[in-house]
Amino acid sequence: QVQLTESGGGLVQPGGSLRLSCAASAPTFRTYAMGWLRQAPGKEREFVAAISWSGTSTFYGDSVKGRFTISRDNGKNTVYLQMNSLKPEDTAVYYCSADRAYDPDTVVSGLAPYWGQGTQVTVSS
Repeated sequence: QVQLTESGGGLVQPGGSLRLSCAASAPTFRTYAMGWLRQAPGKEREFVAAISWSGTSTFYGDSVKGRFTISRDNGKNTVYLQMNSLKPEDTAVYYCSADRAYDPDTVVSGLAPYWGQGTQVTVSS
């Protein structure tokens, strides 16, 4: 069983930045594809970003391309989401997700087996 713990959410003004972190309990973290999805009130869950277990392949949702960057530190069992140029429409609960696979296909589709509890991001002036 893998436990995922997100942190770094909060309130930020439009145009600002935040960095989310997701710490994983898995001792074999380097064999897990990781990613982030988000869900705003009244909306469906949306894919944000994903990264392969090696970190060499990254994927982004269209609404965040060029503004968000996903990365991982396998030595710290942690994946990060750097969010820049934040907009009010980025307001959502952000969830970390994982699957024991090289490619993050299930993470992208929202079908990965492991999820964190979520962290709230609010973009507002």
